[in-house]
Amino acid sequence: MNEAIYPYADPLVELNLHIKFKHPWQCCSHVVDGLSGDGGDGPRVIIHCDLDAFFAAVETLHHGFDDDVPLIIGSDPKQGRGRGIVSTCNYAARAYGIRSAMPVSEAWRRCPAAPFGPAMYIRGTRGLYSRASRKVMSVLSDVADVFEKASIDEAYLDVTERVGGDWDAALALATNLQQKILETVNLTASFGIAPTRLVAKMASEVNKPNGVFRVMPDEVHAFFDGRSLRDIPGIGPKRATQLAEWGYTTADELYELGELSLARLAGERFAAWFMRVVDGESSDVVSPLRSRKSIGKEHTFERDQNDHEEVMRRLEQLVSLVMERAVGLGVSGRLAEVKIRYTGFETHTSGRSIPVAMDEEGVFKRLASVLFATNIRPDSSVRLIGFRLGQLEIPESRQTTLFEEE
Repeated sequence: MNEAIYPYADPLVELNLHIKFKHPWQCCSHVVDGLSGDGGDGPRVIIHCDLDAFFAAVETLHHGFDDDVPLIIGSDPKQGRGRGIVSTCNYAARAYGIRSAMPVSEAWRRCPAAPFGPAMYIRGTRGLYSRASRKVMSVLSDVADVFEKASIDEAYLDVTERVGGDWDAALALATNLQQKILETVNLTASFGIAPTRLVAKMASEVNKPNGVFRVMPDEVHAFFDGRSLRDIPGIGPKRATQLAEWGYTTADELYELGELSLARLAGERFAAWFMRVVDGESSDVVSPLRSRKSIGKEHTFERDQNDHEEVMRRLEQLVSLVMERAVGLGVSGRLAEVKIRYTGFETHTSGRSIPVAMDEEGVFKRLASVLFATNIRPDSSVRLIGFRLGQLEIPESRQTTLFEEE
C-alpha cells in the first residue's frame, strides 16, 4: 500500500490559472478574500442542488422505463447468486430497503426480478450520466456568482450578489432552475436555500424529490428543533449512537446542554462545531478551488480481482487506515475520492465532497462505498483500489508534520 500527502496549491495561482470570472467585482473580492463567504457584511445566500435518484433517473429516461417499477443498477444478480454490488436504484426499489453498495444478492432477496418479483436489474451506462451531469451543471453555473460542483449529481451556488441578498428572489431563482433542468434534460432536482452550506444541503432533503425548501437566517434555530442528530451532515452513525446512549437524539436537546456541558461529553472541538452549526455560523464558503493537500492509500491486488464485494472490503480497510492517519495528524477533510484501476491499467477517479470537514471513519466508509458502487464497471476485474481524503482542514500547529510525496 502506498501513502501520500500532497501540498497545497497557492490559491491565487489557482485562481489566475483556472478561474474565469463572469463579473468584474468577482476578480477583486474573490482574489483578495479568496472565498465567497469572506468579507461580506450580511449572510450569504447559498443554494444546494441535488439531482433526484440521478443514475436511475437517467436510465429510466433513456430506456423509457416505468418509474413505478423497482429499478436496480449494478452487477448481474444471477437470480440471487451474484457476487457483485448494487450501484444505485430508483425510489421504487428504495421502498424495499435496497440501497447503493448493498450486495446484489441481498437486493435480489428483498426484491427479485421476473418471474419471481417486480424488479428490473440492469448494468449502468456511464456515458449517459456524464453527459446529463454536464448539461445540468452548465444550467446551474450560468446563474451563480460562485459555483462549486460537489459531485456528478450535486452542486453549491453562492447567489448572494445575483439576488441582491433578497431571499424571495433566491426562492424564485431555485424554482426557475428546477424548471430549466426539467426542460433541458427532463430530470428532477431538489433545492435547499440557506445562509450556510450545511443547512442548504439539509434543506434540499426536506421536500425530496423535486422540491424546494428555504431556511432564512432567522429560521436556522427553528430548523433544527426536533431534527434528528443523524440528519446532520458531520454527525456520523458512531457519534449519533454515542449521544443517543446519553439520551440525546435531537439537535435541540443537545443544544440545550450548552457548549461547556457538551464539551465534557463529546469533546471541545465537537461542541464548538455543533454550536456554530445550530447558530447558523458554520461555513458559508462556496469555492471552485480544490486544495491539493490530501492523505491517501492504495492497494494493488496480487491477482486482478473480479469479486467486487471483496474489493469493497479492501477499500473500507484503506479508509480506516487513512482516517487513522488523519486523526493522528489532527486533520479533517471534506472530500472523499476513490481510485479504481482495471485490468489493462485503465484508471478512473471519482469524488464527492461533504458540507463540513470531518474525521469520522464511518462517514467516509459510507461515502467511499457509495462512490465505488456507483462507479465500478459491472463484471470487470480490478487491479488497484485507492482512497484519498482531501480538502483538509489543518491547524497551523500541525502543518509542519505534513510532508510532500517523493
